[in-house]
Amino acid sequence: MDWRIPSGVTRMILLRHGKPSEEMKGRCYGRLDVGLAPEGHAQAERAASLLASADLQGLYSSPRRRALDTAKRVAEGRGLDIRVEEAFREIDFGLFEGLTYEEAERQFPEVYAEWMAHPERVRFPEGETFSEMRERVRAGGRVLRARHVGQCFALVSHGGVNRTLLAESLGMADKHLFRLDQVHAAVNVIDFYGDEPVVKLTNAAP
Repeated sequence: MDWRIPSGVTRMILLRHGKPSEEMKGRCYGRLDVGLAPEGHAQAERAASLLASADLQGLYSSPRRRALDTAKRVAEGRGLDIRVEEAFREIDFGLFEGLTYEEAERQFPEVYAEWMAHPERVRFPEGETFSEMRERVRAGGRVLRARHVGQCFALVSHGGVNRTLLAESLGMADKHLFRLDQVHAAVNVIDFYGDEPVVKLTNAAP
């Protein structure tokens, strides 16, 4: 990837956090604040190496520890402060938080069935809907772009956040969101020519 950007272009780099702690495998976690697995730390290191030549003028993170731990690797040696932005937290799964998928299906069969059929429409009990998350994420994205016109900045957050911002740039309907894969520590790049986005890179595994 050539990290030089044309004059006047605003570049948003989206980085998903590394692999979280093993106890979360097969469980719902959004609001839960879990750290990285050893493999996640290694993925974060590789992502930081991939971004080493990018001239970052800002570095932002979700408030969740898995994102902050990943962002710290990117920040090392750059003299950049990490700014935590609440807008970019992962969706709140409400009462699904911490449950395995089997437990969620058993305890909330109707909501679970709706989630599997229409993930963009379901409301998690005592949690969020995708549309609520979408609006706060998109609004947050506009704030960062306005703050960094003509500059390059990075946001370290979550798969759902990345998909939301990529789908907005691509004009994708909400129901197609999961056509966008986001592996752990995936790197994505969106260039903005004024308000016109151009997706330059998606789901690059470092």
